[in-house]
Amino acid sequence: MRVLYFLLLVVMIAALAVFAVQNRDEVTLNYLDRSLTWPMAAVLGAVYVLGMLSGWTLVGMFRRSWQGIRERS
Repeated sequence: MRVLYFLLLVVMIAALAVFAVQNRDEVTLNYLDRSLTWPMAAVLGAVYVLGMLSGWTLVGMFRRSWQGIRERS
């Protein structure tokens, strides 16, 4: 099973590397009065990481809330 997980990891890393090489175009992001220009791969990577962190936080909040409800019962 470890070999399968390792192969899946290698395939995912290879796909990400190909994506990063093929998408070197720069994207301009505007937020309020600020403007940033980053490569598209970096923007998507940052959005992915921020999504993981926010999802992890929400799951933790719901888990603690559910545990509090069960302890009261």
